[in-house]
Amino acid sequence: MAHIVVLGAGLGGAIMAYELRDQLRKEDEITVITKEEKYHFVPSNPWVAVGWRDRKDITVDLAPTMKKKNINFITVGAKRVHPDDNKVELDDGREISYDYIVLATGPELAFDEIEGLGPEGFTQSVCHVDHAEAAKLDFEKFCKNPGPIIVGAVQGASCYGPAYEFCFILDTALRRAKIRDQVPITFVTSEPYVGHLGLDGVGDTKGIMESELRNKHIKWMTSSRVKKVEDGTMHVEEIADDGSVKATHEMPFKYSMMLPPFRGIPAVMGLEGLVNPRGFVIVDKHQRNPKYSNVFGIGVGIAIPPMGPTPVPCGVPKTGFMIESMVTATAHNIGNIVRGKEPDETGTWNAICLADFGDSGIAFVAQPQLPPRNVNWASQGKWVHLAKIGFEKYFMRKMRKGTSEPYYEKFGMKILGIDKLKAVKKTDV
Repeated sequence: MAHIVVLGAGLGGAIMAYELRDQLRKEDEITVITKEEKYHFVPSNPWVAVGWRDRKDITVDLAPTMKKKNINFITVGAKRVHPDDNKVELDDGREISYDYIVLATGPELAFDEIEGLGPEGFTQSVCHVDHAEAAKLDFEKFCKNPGPIIVGAVQGASCYGPAYEFCFILDTALRRAKIRDQVPITFVTSEPYVGHLGLDGVGDTKGIMESELRNKHIKWMTSSRVKKVEDGTMHVEEIADDGSVKATHEMPFKYSMMLPPFRGIPAVMGLEGLVNPRGFVIVDKHQRNPKYSNVFGIGVGIAIPPMGPTPVPCGVPKTGFMIESMVTATAHNIGNIVRGKEPDETGTWNAICLADFGDSGIAFVAQPQLPPRNVNWASQGKWVHLAKIGFEKYFMRKMRKGTSEPYYEKFGMKILGIDKLKAVKKTDV
């Protein structure tokens, strides 16, 4: 019998547990450790922040499903992972031993790296449902006394889609409230150009995003570094290609949402050979750590080098399809290992994304995620908004039922009509 621990129960961790149960032997034990008692559907947080969704609409109690699938479920945070001793130390003092562990924690949100950033400072966030609820309260106050808005992503962020989504969702919400004419909006990003997305663009995302921003009267600043945020003022530097400061700005705002830098969680930070200097888990092509062969990593918390130098640091996003691909490969490989075989599956790190703009949106497919690519496609239209709603409903049902069916694979192959996007062949083991 083998005991496999999954640390984290977000988008990657929850389906990791489900797929492991499908791939492992009956006698193998699975334990999920998470500080969150309930699963929150992060892609819907921008809708929560403008009152289009409530917490209950995007929340799933995972305990009944985990119990039904015979998965241990511990809702206590991890204080420290001890890979040399094969155990996890919990915040309540318990120690959980394991034979194999999958690190699926996601990142720590590094608001503290920029003075005044984040919900405890002067900007909002849509990275967690708690943040989105706080952003909603602030937005309701803002609508009674509107003024300038700044939305974007700071240096060190590695997920840009939600910043664009929230910018355009705000535009739609303000138009519906008939106060858009009173609100100048500026999009501020560390990307070297609009639509870069940490991927050097996908299809014509540069042209599409710029056109959308112009059509909606939204100004933008790229290669921007946020120095600090004060109450009502954001201090921003525009950086030239050679790294010098091209211009400085003191930008007034009454409402702001800025995606923060990401880093690894404290439970693994500084573990040499397991994580890089930012605390992201180092993995090989089989999602396995090179130093600790019984440690695997999936999701936003793994280390992927940036695709190339940019004037301001830009991280590489880990999209939903990419995470599903990692999960399926990891489950298959651990299933092989406990049967005395070698890992032989790799995830196909493709990107499929639906970016909602409130009443329209943009969809893109990058195969592989980083250029040069075999598929480099982007499209826009009202259908994307409807598809995002369908995605939400499908994924929430998947979480409640505990199924491991890969949504993104179905979306890419059936809706977009693009073949060869399968993450990993589902092989019986």
